[in-house]
Amino acid sequence: MTGERILRHHAADRLYHWIMAVALLACLFTAFLPILGWKFEWVTTHWIAGVVLTAAILFHIVRATLWQDFWSMVFGPRDVRGSWRFMRRALGFGGPPPLLDAKYSPLQKLFHMLVAVVVLAIVATGLLMLSKIDTPFWRRNPYWLADTQWGMIYAIHGLFAMAMITLIMAHVYFALRPEKLWMTRSMFHGWISRDDYLAHHDPQRWPVPDQADISREGRAYSAGE
Repeated sequence: MTGERILRHHAADRLYHWIMAVALLACLFTAFLPILGWKFEWVTTHWIAGVVLTAAILFHIVRATLWQDFWSMVFGPRDVRGSWRFMRRALGFGGPPPLLDAKYSPLQKLFHMLVAVVVLAIVATGLLMLSKIDTPFWRRNPYWLADTQWGMIYAIHGLFAMAMITLIMAHVYFALRPEKLWMTRSMFHGWISRDDYLAHHDPQRWPVPDQADISREGRAYSAGE
């Protein structure tokens, strides 16, 4: 943290996010625009974007596993309890207030898990499909698998690609919601304000180094003092 700004996303993570976004959108546009009647040479752009997407995901997996808190994005028992409190309040049943989040909210963790499953399915089937096209690095081998197996791979690839469109629409919608803009801005410049940190996060679950005073204030805030 510097002054009133608390670092939420490092530059490397923001760069990964936007490279993945561009590569994924390039894959989707080159896959679906020809179906809608846009005629252009799409195969080369599609497979290059797919390779870039694969490299970005591998970078993210290695970085999240070795240099970041991998478990911060895992949905756990405390998230179940917080989600239950939120649902009871949303349905008008009252009860104790929802728990303040760690760095990521339960919905963010669930959404991340869903996106991970969908993207990994797209990447895995896409890498298999690379064997059916000629590139400067290898020659095509369409006989590597049987026709029925290729049919299943194409079906899975297309189904999860369409699911990805829905997830992107949901992601953009919530990112542009006025009450979520404080998080969206952090994906551009990396930081959130001190007020947003205290309002939305539990400093005990997402501690900011060398900021004991903020931790004490945050505990008082979460306790309703």
